[in-house]
Amino acid sequence: MTTILVTGGTGTLGRLVAARLRADGHEVRVLSRHAPPYAVDLRAGGPALDAALAGVETVVHCASNPGGGDEKAAARLIEASRRAGVRHLAYISIVGVDLVPYRYYRSKLAVERRIEESGLGWTILRATQFHDFVLGVLQALAKAPVMLLPAGLSDQPVEVTEVADRLAALATAPPAGRVPDLGGPEIRTLESLARSYLTATDRRRALVNVPLWGRTYRAFHEGGHLTEDEHTLGKGTFEDYLTRRAVAAGRA
Repeated sequence: MTTILVTGGTGTLGRLVAARLRADGHEVRVLSRHAPPYAVDLRAGGPALDAALAGVETVVHCASNPGGGDEKAAARLIEASRRAGVRHLAYISIVGVDLVPYRYYRSKLAVERRIEESGLGWTILRATQFHDFVLGVLQALAKAPVMLLPAGLSDQPVEVTEVADRLAALATAPPAGRVPDLGGPEIRTLESLARSYLTATDRRRALVNVPLWGRTYRAFHEGGHLTEDEHTLGKGTFEDYLTRRAVAAGRA
């Protein structure tokens, strides 16, 4: 079977991708900054990265840092992958990176361009935000007695296990270039998602929609981060996700 390196393999998505690939019989190496035996900071590269890539046929690039450094990390990974003779580089990106002028999105788009021009066989999958991310935002907003929500914004959260399954399947297939985006099954207003969260956690908060301004807000408001392709939508809803969390925590 194929030897596959998963960068960011201890993260929310990467660990699921690694588990899926192992279940399918592949030899999987997990690369993370702090997880031996392949503890590597991609931004630095070096002999440790070359060692992690030795004999690897496919790389699944899940490592990412909203704080910065993704472009440098991608450049190091691509250089080392070329030296190692990697045949396929699969990358997870975000729906809307070409439409929303948000700094992190611009960085993800730049990484896409580097991969497309790398000379390697490549596949890029864009997905909408994971349920985990939306939950984290709502938890932060709910710390105050009043939840202040950006007015007029919607989101389309997707189940991370569905993204992991799709990415693993793509990684074990021939390079496919830019594939159809993967989005959640529902486009929901932030207010609707917030109400579902409050109900699931038995909290009471006043909700106030606050108009914002700027190019990034306008791009989100216009839905640049959403996809409506009915052939590439996931199945797990935000309520399904919240119910599973409640069951796991013994609250249901």
